[in-house]
Order: sequence, then C-alpha cells, then structure tokens
Amino acid sequence: KVPGFLGISLGYFLFSALQYFSMLLLIFLIELVAGVLAYVYYQRLSEELKQHLTQTLTENYALPGKTHITHSVDRLQQDFKCCGSNSSADWQHSVYILSVESSGRVVPDSCCKTITFKCGKRDHPSNIYKVEGGCITKLEQFLADHLLIMGAVGIGVACLQVTSLLCCTSWKLSREKKPREF
Repeated sequence: KVPGFLGISLGYFLFSALQYFSMLLLIFLIELVAGVLAYVYYQRLSEELKQHLTQTLTENYALPGKTHITHSVDRLQQDFKCCGSNSSADWQHSVYILSVESSGRVVPDSCCKTITFKCGKRDHPSNIYKVEGGCITKLEQFLADHLLIMGAVGIGVACLQVTSLLCCTSWKLSREKKPREF
C-alpha cells in the first residue's frame, strides 16, 4: 500500500522508471524470502513442539520456580480443549502426577471439561478432554490455519505490488516517450 503510493509520487519526481522498478522489485523479493523462511521455520517449529512438549509436561509442570510453565500448560489445555501432548496418558509419567502434591490426580485439573477442585482424579472421557493426537495436534492445526491466513494476505499484497509496479512503470515509460511541451 504505502510503497505503491509513495512510489507514484516520488517515482514521478525523483526517480527514473528503472530506479523505481528496481526499488519495488527489491521490496517484493525481500517479502518473498520472508514468506519462504516463515514456511521453513513452521516445519521446524512443528518438529520442536513434538519433541519438547511431552518433556515439558512431564518434567516441569507444577514445579517450584516453574509457575509460568504451569500456567502456560493449563491455558493451552483449556483454550484448545485437550489433555497431554499426545494424549492424557502422557501425564502418567509426570513428576507432578507421581508426587504427593497431586493428591491422587491422574491428570491436572486443567484437563477437565469443567474445572473443579481435584477434578483431575477421574480421567473418564465425560470428565476430561480426550482428543486424538492431544494438544500437539490442536496446536499444529491452529498454527497451520493462521499460516494459511498470513499466506493469503501475503499473496494479496504481492499481487497489489506487482500491479502497482507494472502500472507505474508503464505510466512512467509513456510519459518519457511523449515530447515535452514548454
């Protein structure tokens, strides 16, 4: 939007058609590289999630000094309506569930459909979220959906830039071909 508007006004007064074309082409290529990097890093992010989420749930949940992790996991499970990284069974080996602090819970209370005190003692599907693939699947779907939206917006902006590039270049070239009248 802004490069096209500024390009029309500045391109006419300050730059030749070739300089303006080169500047817009450079901006377009930078955006293209950013889009490719976002896609590549999305694939890497997905792998990192699978590798580290289970470890985070089992080793860091509800530990002293790790309240930010506990709150994040609780929010993840409640917002995405899931339990565990791959399934609710992931919690069986959790340091928290195996500790006295869990008070006999088999999953944290944040896995419950309706959170009440010690609701995590019962892991029946009517009580907790039993989602195939667990929170990883839900989180990956969320990221994929938003990546699709960002990609569509990026393509729209790219089309606008290319159209602007072609229109302004052809306008500038047509102005240069006309003899100047004094």
